[in-house]
Amino acid sequence: MEVAEVDRRAFLEAVGAATLLGALGSTAGAATAGADPIWDELFRDWVPEIFAPLPDPAEHSPAIVIGSGFGAAVTALRLAQAGIGTTVLERGSRWPHDPWREIFTGDDLPDGRGFWHRTSFTGVTKVPMQFASFGGVLDVTEYPGIDVWRAAAVGGGSVVFTGAMIAPERSLFDHVFGGVVDYGELDSVYYPRVRQMLRLDAMPADIYQSAPFTHSRAWDDQVRKAGYQPLPNDSIFNWNVLRDELAGRSRPSATVARSNLGNSNGAKFDLNQNYLRYAEETGRCGIFPGHRVDAIAQEPGGRYSVTVTKLSPTGDVLRSRTLTCDQLFLGAGSIGSNELLVRAQGTGALPNLNEHVGAGWGTNGDVVLARGASSVAGFGQGVPSASRIFDDSTVPLTLENWYIPGIPFETGALASLGMVLDPTRTRMGYDRGSDSVGLTWSTRNRDETVATARAVDQKIAERAGALVEYSALGYDANALFTAHPLGGAVLGRATDGYGRVHGHPGLYVMDGAAIPGSTATVNPSLTITALAERNIEAIIRAGR
Repeated sequence: MEVAEVDRRAFLEAVGAATLLGALGSTAGAATAGADPIWDELFRDWVPEIFAPLPDPAEHSPAIVIGSGFGAAVTALRLAQAGIGTTVLERGSRWPHDPWREIFTGDDLPDGRGFWHRTSFTGVTKVPMQFASFGGVLDVTEYPGIDVWRAAAVGGGSVVFTGAMIAPERSLFDHVFGGVVDYGELDSVYYPRVRQMLRLDAMPADIYQSAPFTHSRAWDDQVRKAGYQPLPNDSIFNWNVLRDELAGRSRPSATVARSNLGNSNGAKFDLNQNYLRYAEETGRCGIFPGHRVDAIAQEPGGRYSVTVTKLSPTGDVLRSRTLTCDQLFLGAGSIGSNELLVRAQGTGALPNLNEHVGAGWGTNGDVVLARGASSVAGFGQGVPSASRIFDDSTVPLTLENWYIPGIPFETGALASLGMVLDPTRTRMGYDRGSDSVGLTWSTRNRDETVATARAVDQKIAERAGALVEYSALGYDANALFTAHPLGGAVLGRATDGYGRVHGHPGLYVMDGAAIPGSTATVNPSLTITALAERNIEAIIRAGR
């Protein structure tokens, strides 16, 4: 390399560092927490729908579903279609959509609408943010070694995820699931069913060629230079809404880095627009937001009791009740469902749970990365992920094209979400003194997973002639979080092969808690939904 080229790269690296560090200085603390009454009034003005009086569920239901994410929504619809009266309990609010209003907040300067009853957040950009406490859509639960991001809204993870819904490779799926689930059955019946229900498809050419997705084209160009062939990602996004954004017929959202905290205009075809809506339309399913489930138990006669706290969006306790049901379906996500099971085991409320409850928990190998672009240009902030690559040169992993959340201007970086085939698992445990459920994640494991994904990303950067080395800035791998918590009530261990909890007939796990810590280097949402379709079909067919 000639001296002039060395100097040019050194200059560009310095510019990149200054740009990013300037962003940290100017943005940190910009969204500060105000007096709660003032903010509460603002939230009420912005989203009055979530402040409407909340209905109360019946004292007894044939079936109760806890949670409203992918697995829960499938369960609710299929139970209702089978003629079973079903109550869905969700702690978060039911947020509306509007093409012009800002229903949700953004990553760059978030307010309380973004987060579930907390006042600060540091995301993948490592920019600290502060805001007023409110019942927002993303719950960040902190454990030693790992932060877990999970939803708190009707629609669950479909409201806050980035939309990619991908089936894993058969061999890797079989490796993770160990023969408990037949991949061929999912591939021939249940993956196609979910794709049809959620209208999944890859990014159309006109969206891909638009300005907000310049980063997607640049990402693909780099991986091709490194010898990879980018694979298109199926997505839950409604491309017509993105076309409305591009044409000025809707307030921009998915084309301007809005996703992790919700899309105000309904750009994501989330569960409120399909499974949950269809369930309600049967007339046999009621969805009750603002209802936090605190405990579950089995009564002597076999019915299940569910202790519920009714909450306002500001967190005020409105009422506490105990509901009962004949069948209880857990769909509160890996953390929520395990909190209920592990606590019930520890207190004796569900005394027959086996030793596998709480075990087999993992992070899906999540890693966030950023590498420099190969040219100085604007790259856009379109959210849907267009493509991915697969690498099995050492440990199998996938890198997906991602946008940069939290920085509202160009940084010269191309972001990726990595998912590494990581075999590490931990156990969720109960602390009787604090009546809390927790876990600890290995720092050594986290560092090894990051190093594996980073090596692939750096290889791409080198072969594609990236201008800035972002790992030198400490930006490219914030692996202190997972957005894909999985396991703790694993199929074939804590449950049978269809989610029936061992020792307690009529109790079921229908969400990511049933998956053994990984969905084999891809996003979990498609597999969670397909497994729920498979499992509830078998349960209804058998009558239990």
